[in-house]
Amino acid sequence: MRAVVLKEHGGNDKLEYDADYPTPKAGEGDVVLRVRASSLNYHDVFTRRGMPGIKIPLPVIIGLDVAGEIVEVGPGVEGWKPGDRVLVDPINRVEGGLMGETINGGLAEFCKARAHQLIRIPSGVTFEQAAALPVAYGTALRMMNTIGKIQPGEKVLILGASGGVGTCCVQLAKLVGAEVIAVTSSDDKAEKLREIGADHVVNAAKEDYVQWVVDRYGKPRTWGGSGGVDVIVNYTGGETWAQCFRALRHQGRLLTCGATAGYDPKTDIRYIWSFEFNVIGSNGWTVEDHAELLDMIAAGRLKPVIHSVRPLAELAISLRELTERKVIGKAVLTL
Repeated sequence: MRAVVLKEHGGNDKLEYDADYPTPKAGEGDVVLRVRASSLNYHDVFTRRGMPGIKIPLPVIIGLDVAGEIVEVGPGVEGWKPGDRVLVDPINRVEGGLMGETINGGLAEFCKARAHQLIRIPSGVTFEQAAALPVAYGTALRMMNTIGKIQPGEKVLILGASGGVGTCCVQLAKLVGAEVIAVTSSDDKAEKLREIGADHVVNAAKEDYVQWVVDRYGKPRTWGGSGGVDVIVNYTGGETWAQCFRALRHQGRLLTCGATAGYDPKTDIRYIWSFEFNVIGSNGWTVEDHAELLDMIAAGRLKPVIHSVRPLAELAISLRELTERKVIGKAVLTL
């Protein structure tokens, strides 16, 4: 089968396109999918580079997000049959492991998964849309709705709004009636964010988003006043971590689910206690989150933002665009 295989850590040149990689076989409790679409996440970049403290068994087929149709059902599998259209939860929640990292993932013609990882794709939802969901959109739904509890009328500032998580956060906040301020880094990204519902867009390459918040809503005060925004979504970390404190109102909520720009930023904890901030972490997603997202797409309430759809052989192009922060939404590979 065709597959993209990581045999050693490093740059894009360490990913090998193999046209004759061994096709997986279904064992007890397994299914094998004919992969129809797989989308990239920044986690794929981390896997390719190598992550401190995480041992990845090499060689491995990368790709966490997988959508396809079942072609083989192993012994003991009930409720699924060849031809079923399915999305795969990347986390094996029974035996452990993460697809595309410790388990072979979706950047291949065929992919083996445990039957308990499968979620049925409703009619009207494409493989490309389904493949955009698991890591980015699943993470966003849990952070914004389950953990963050975004409310109608709240002012919500989203950093890194043009990425996979960010584009979903923008749409989810608008669905509940929040006022959305999306922060991005280019004019073309800003235009797309307006298209999907952002009320305001700040191009951080040209303008200080903290000053923008102060000018529009007033300066946050430790006691009294209404300055600043109610919620900040910051999954970038790095230099933005300490900066964004200055835009958050007294007793505001700072939501985080990652740190793509650095996980150990400088933090001025005086802001946290003096403004009584609520710093709230959100980790991952549930199978129920994925099912809800699929139903939202089927009902026309949510539309995954897809930056590009390319054949697997052109993975290097999409991965380079992702690394260079040129992707708006999700980069999808089809087979």
